[in-house]
Amino acid sequence: MPLTHFNEQGRARMVDVSDKTDTKRSATARTTVTMERSTLELIKQGKLAKGDVLAVAQVAGIMAAKKTPDWIPMCHPIPITGVDISFADDGERRLYIEATVKTTGQTGVEMEALTAVSAAALTVYDMCKAVDKAMELGPTVLVAKTGGKSGDFHRNDTLS
Repeated sequence: MPLTHFNEQGRARMVDVSDKTDTKRSATARTTVTMERSTLELIKQGKLAKGDVLAVAQVAGIMAAKKTPDWIPMCHPIPITGVDISFADDGERRLYIEATVKTTGQTGVEMEALTAVSAAALTVYDMCKAVDKAMELGPTVLVAKTGGKSGDFHRNDTLS
């Protein structure tokens, strides 16, 4: 399948979606922040000096989803109809961040979901770096997407 972000001269372009039909679309992305066990406990207990890490990361993820075209040059500005950020942990060292983004439009929201989890993870790092500079971010993956011409996608593997 040819890449669509290049014109006949091989130069970058924004894909023209004007002839596409509006459909309901969603995308879910996930990332992991691996940290010291004590850092995860501080987050869960709300004992970091900068405040509620997960609340701030949640807002950062939502804001990032809405600003994705400002970060990713060929992304279309689209009307996002919903963003949900959730957190889980393994009780040891891993914090899982998941974002689901929805729209009704001519193009999908995969990049918005991936941007949301990335910004949330960076916010966790920023708020916790005073106690744990060795945190690791990723992998960051698209878990699922629905709608559009290419149909649905559901990732078969899971993050560990």
